[in-house]
This record gives sequence, structure tokens and C-alpha cells, in this order.
Amino acid sequence: MKILLTPDKFRGSLDAPQVCQAMAEGIAMVSTHIETINLPMADGGEGTLDLLLWYTGGQKKTATVQDPLGRLIEAQYGISADGKMAFIEMATASGLSLLKNEERNPLLTSTYGTGQLIKTVIEAGVKHIIMGIGGSATTDAGIGMAKALGWQFLDADDREIEAIGGNLSLIKKIIPSPLASVLPKIQVACDVTNPLYGINGAAHVYGPQKGANAAAVAILDKGLQDFARVTGLSEAIVDSPGFGAAGGLGFGSVFFLNASLKEGVKLLMDFCGFDEHLKNVDLIITGEGKIDSQTLQGKLIKGITSKAGEIPVAAICGTLDATPEQMQEIGIAYAGSILNKPQTLADALQSGYEDVKNATYYLVNMIYRTSAIKS
Repeated sequence: MKILLTPDKFRGSLDAPQVCQAMAEGIAMVSTHIETINLPMADGGEGTLDLLLWYTGGQKKTATVQDPLGRLIEAQYGISADGKMAFIEMATASGLSLLKNEERNPLLTSTYGTGQLIKTVIEAGVKHIIMGIGGSATTDAGIGMAKALGWQFLDADDREIEAIGGNLSLIKKIIPSPLASVLPKIQVACDVTNPLYGINGAAHVYGPQKGANAAAVAILDKGLQDFARVTGLSEAIVDSPGFGAAGGLGFGSVFFLNASLKEGVKLLMDFCGFDEHLKNVDLIITGEGKIDSQTLQGKLIKGITSKAGEIPVAAICGTLDATPEQMQEIGIAYAGSILNKPQTLADALQSGYEDVKNATYYLVNMIYRTSAIKS
């Protein structure tokens, strides 16, 4: 019997590799003849950086960069063990979580710090960058990032302007960076499909949560439209899905970095060779801290079940709040909670490893003892 383990993290308790290890230990209690493959997963958001480092044997590093308002902070990034790949989460430099509520204002914020991280890894000699762009505090179309990499933005009088969201409409001329022709391969994990501007664009949909009032949203949306025209790209290209991600950083990543945009789950699945590991697999076990209707609408479990084909998919979780009908719709053959007694949240988080191990044992033991597949 061959089982593929593809869980996400159990937030606050176990990271995804630890969940895999606990599952594998539970399966070994059933039989040491069962083959297991550990492929910890993430949805492209929190935890993705750590997973990419796990897969490549890399390590975290820090760099001094500017936060969204220009203050110096220490931001994390990752470098693979062979030094050829870098992993960046833009939120560590330009994220909304770096600002107090009263500081949030996308007219004034910038992705400059993200550009500093990119410049840092380019100078380290990497050949491939993977960047996640969720959780931004910005709506600057990536001009801050580009300025940190040497691009210049001039107004009608050829004066260089500050690269913040509120200045997008002032840009009349763009001067490329010398780095533009020597960039490494760059892939961007992008999980939204919003266009750059318009009613479904970056300013209207995400501006308010970043602190923009109605007047600011109007200024930002016009700025994104004006800037798009200055780039000279056709309206059909500018309207591409995902260009509105991270306040237009999706667009900026393509325009300034020649990056490719891809769903975070699909990017990670390609990275770990998910399809190749499906050969001769009898069962897939996934899981995460909570499975509910929102989880089932997400991309991770859908991504796994869509690739599974005829292979049954089971899910183990902390909290199970989904109906059998919802499970059937998404393609989950079994779902079960690891909680087996009344306990506080603190106790549940503390005992997560043992509970995952035991729940996996119960599931696989039932299947193994009643199955003809015992190779």
C-alpha cells in the first residue's frame, strides 16, 4: 500500500512537515510495509516560505529594508541550500501587518522594501526567485519596488517623483533600470484574479481594507489607469487577471520584472513534483487545522482533489465543520477530527502531534485491515 501525505499546517500547533511526520508515525503503527510519501503543502499564503525552504534545504536570512512608510525594518527571505533560488514574501517588507490601523493609507505607502529584498537576492547571485504577494499595504502598481531596483519615474517637468500610490497619476515618463535586462527567472504566487483597475480592480476591491476612503479609492483607481497608459501596454494586456493583486503589484511584477503569475497552490505543486508522486498511490491524506465551507471553497483541497483522479482523498483536521454533501461536492472521501475528548483550545494545540498520529492510525488501520491491498 502506498499513501501520499499532503497536509497544510495546523495553525498554532504544527507546521505542515510536522503534520506529515505525525501522520507517517501513525501509519507505521499500522504496518511498516506501508509506503508513505511526505509532500507538505500550503495555499500560497502564510507558511509557503518555510515550505519552500524545507523542500530545498535552505535557510532564512534577513535584510534591512524600508517598511511601507519608509521606516527601516528587518525583513526575512529565504535562500535554497545550493544558493540558486530565493524565496520572498512581500508582506515581510510591504505588508499591512507592519502598520498600525491609524497608519494605513495606500496613498502614502510603497513597495520599495520589496524591491530592496529582490535587489538583495539578485546581488547574491540567485538564478530563480519565487515571490508571494499576499497581504500588501500598498496600491502603487509596484513602482516602489521598481524604484528600489533602479527604475525612474518622472513628472511632466522631468522631475523624479516619490514612488507611492498617491503619485501614480503624476508619472509621465518611465526610465528603465539597467537591471531590467539581466533579471533572473521570477515566478509570483498570485491567488486573486482581479484586473488592475475598474470596479473589480485593486483600488475598489482592496483599497478600503488598506485604509482608503471613497475619495482615496477614486484617486488610486485613476492613478492605476493613468499609469497603465504611460506603460504603453494595450488595454487587453492590462486587463489580465491577477494584475490587480497586491495593489497592482501583480501588474508591476510582469511589467518591471518580466515575471509570470501563477496560483500559489499550483506553483507549489509544480515545485514539489506533485503529479509525479501520484504514480501507484492508493490513498491521499490531506488535512489542516480547520475544515469548513470556507476551506472547501479555497484552492488547496480543490487542487489536491482535482489532481487525485480516482485516488481516494481523506482529510484529517482539528475542527470539522462541513457537511457530508460539501465533502462529496469537493471530492473528499473521508473527513475526521483529531479531537477525541473535551479539552481547552490550549490543550488541543499542545497535543496536536499525538492526536494527528492517532487519528491517522485509526483511519489507515481500518482501511488496511479491510483492504486486499497489503503489499
